[in-house]
Amino acid sequence: MSVSTPQPLPTRRERPFDPPDEYRLLREEDPVSRLSFPDGKVGWLLTRHEDVRALLSDQRFSSDRLRASSPVRAFPIRPGEPAFRAGSFIGMDAPEHTRYRRILTRWFTTRRMRELTPRIEQIVAGHLDAMERTGPPADLVPAFALPIPSLVICELLGVPYEDRAAFQSWTGTLLRIDADKEVIYEARDAIWDYIRDLVDRKRREPDDALLSSLVHDPDDSLTAEELTGVGLLLLVAGHETTANMLALGTFTLLTRPEQLRTLRERPELIDGAVEELLRYLSIVQYGLVRVAREDLVIAGHRVRAGETVVAALSAANRDPEHYPDPDRLDITRPPSQHVAFGHGFHQCLGQQLARAEMKVAYPALFTRFPDLRLAVPPEEVPLRDDMVIYGVYRLPLTW
Repeated sequence: MSVSTPQPLPTRRERPFDPPDEYRLLREEDPVSRLSFPDGKVGWLLTRHEDVRALLSDQRFSSDRLRASSPVRAFPIRPGEPAFRAGSFIGMDAPEHTRYRRILTRWFTTRRMRELTPRIEQIVAGHLDAMERTGPPADLVPAFALPIPSLVICELLGVPYEDRAAFQSWTGTLLRIDADKEVIYEARDAIWDYIRDLVDRKRREPDDALLSSLVHDPDDSLTAEELTGVGLLLLVAGHETTANMLALGTFTLLTRPEQLRTLRERPELIDGAVEELLRYLSIVQYGLVRVAREDLVIAGHRVRAGETVVAALSAANRDPEHYPDPDRLDITRPPSQHVAFGHGFHQCLGQQLARAEMKVAYPALFTRFPDLRLAVPPEEVPLRDDMVIYGVYRLPLTW
């Protein structure tokens, strides 16, 4: 049994690319530690790679977020309203989760991503052309990192790209950990209404994109509420995560010139470089939550039914028992079982899309601008440490 005093989740970073230092101490001395939540409840925090992977593949734990405590002040629930409506399958368990995954998996296979790659290349090249025409300096976030995954997911789903300013604003509000709850309620309602209206439009004006195909597929029979929830989840996840990986990964490589030089000299390393950046940065910075369905034991610690357990992905991805010299970025590192996309039956559905975008975008950017560099000192780059998804707010570059 753990005798540690419950502590809040570590959130303060000493260095921009590293998780909080407390994780290292916890992993060494108290890897299954007591965790206090903002709602006053007490649960558990896992920081070892082995324990995190075991948790995320254990069906004795529920992913139902209505039952879980949040490790940070995020995703507030309006009284009388579920926090995650129909279709938002990341907060569901089997058989509901299994049903949605079955319907959607065919849209995110490795084969489909290969078919989509030429279009990703066109989108990337177009934004690099625009950067080149405008000339330096440029903020990589609005010029490159954000529009590429936004345009890709909009085309895949059938969402009008011209509406991006609105849905990106709503998404930014939803992911803040310090926003007023009424503001979050308003943003959640706004983006829900937007997707619901889009579903109605697809009924009247079908196309060949994902959302319309789901609307008109007689075998799936998703309700309007389910279609709205699926569309909302894919739209938010489809641009926020990859956009922040593109910007933060570029920032990382520009401050690791030996790694960037290796990637330029050996472009065949791009697949491994993407995996290493995913491991090293772990942008889902506050981990994943699960709730024990029954009394059970994790690494010798008794967890009671109903207790929330947090899997610290960034800590697991820096575990020295699994990764030699884990705090060093090494794009030549052999393939590893990182948990940046989670693990098990809830592993990120869109992971192959994110990989495809990064494998195209990073080499294209550094090839087009061989002397790309920061336009400000590294310490002046504003970090998204107040967001559920970590990254940078701006990345001023020159060449």
